[in-house]
Amino acid sequence: MTTELTLLAWAIVLGLVHAVATGQAATLQHGIKYGLGPRDEQKPVTGIGGRVVRAFANYLQTFPFFAAAVLIAHLANRHSWMTVTGAHLYFWARLVYVPLYAAGIPVARTLAFLVSMAGIVLLLLALT
Repeated sequence: MTTELTLLAWAIVLGLVHAVATGQAATLQHGIKYGLGPRDEQKPVTGIGGRVVRAFANYLQTFPFFAAAVLIAHLANRHSWMTVTGAHLYFWARLVYVPLYAAGIPVARTLAFLVSMAGIVLLLLALT
C-alpha cells in the first residue's frame, strides 16, 4: 500500500475518533440519558465540547476532498514527493487541529487548517 493510501486510512481512523468525541462531548454535557437517546431535541454543546463538535464539522468539510485527491492520484498512478508530502501535510495538520481548537488557540488552529488545505492542493498539483 502506498504512503498516500496509508495516510488516507489513518485519516479515516481520525474521523472515527472525531465522531466518538462529539458523542462523548454531548453526553458529558447533557447526561447519559440524552447521549443514549434519539436526540430528537437538539441541545447545543458549548465550551470545549462545542469546539470538539465544530472541529469535527470542519473535518467533514475537508476530508472528502482529501480522500478524492488521494484516490485519483492512486488510480492515475501518480506517486511523487508532491503526493506523499501533500498526504502527510493533510493528515498531520488535521491531527493537531483538534487539540489546538479545543484549547482555544485561534491562530495556530487556523494555520493547521491552512497547512491541511495546502496538502490537498499539493495532491491536486501532482495530477497536472
